[in-house]
Amino acid sequence: MSSTPAIADDLRAKIIAEPTVILDDPDLMRALVAANERKMGGNIVDMRGIAMERLETRLDRLEETHRSVIAAAYENIAGTGQIQRAVLRLLEPVDLPSFLTCLADEVAPILRVEALRIVLEAGEDAANARALGPVLELAPAGFCDAYIGPERPGRTVILRETTPGPGTLYDTAARAVRSEALIRMSVGRDGTAGLLALGSADPMQFAPNQGTDLLTFFGGVVERVLHRFVA
Repeated sequence: MSSTPAIADDLRAKIIAEPTVILDDPDLMRALVAANERKMGGNIVDMRGIAMERLETRLDRLEETHRSVIAAAYENIAGTGQIQRAVLRLLEPVDLPSFLTCLADEVAPILRVEALRIVLEAGEDAANARALGPVLELAPAGFCDAYIGPERPGRTVILRETTPGPGTLYDTAARAVRSEALIRMSVGRDGTAGLLALGSADPMQFAPNQGTDLLTFFGGVVERVLHRFVA
């Protein structure tokens, strides 16, 4: 009595010659396991199949973790490159006006922010500061703490979403800003309190759960360069 082969001879021969083709294909293996379970019937528990399902679930979670780690590493490398390019540009100006112009025209685009402001709690005439450009703002004592808010005492870098409109530091760019990074500074021989503010149109660019090491470093560079010009 003869029977018709379930699969073609050439395909059968290829599978026998290269069984890893099936073993390495998750979809094919799932189909084979499911067919085997149907053949055994519903009254038999296939412990090996259950173990395989659990191993597949763990493998999927592990692969997702790896992808997240790799994505974070690439993002960190990109962020480091941005800060390095920005710092190199900050080392070129020779006076305060050119330094402020560099921040607005060159550093802000490198960091992909729509607005960049420096606030100093100083007693000088605000009109003189505005003559140096839109980047520098003078404010009364206590302004920096009040703008940051009482819930973040002592923190050097604050990352948060913002609500467009009045009450922000960004003047005409305020409507575009959706998140901001605020970096505390101490400038001059008398340690004048200051704030470096970066405003982005991306609400996720500056999120509270992000690392702040690079921004802390960048703020330190800005603080030292500014100290050199105002000391």
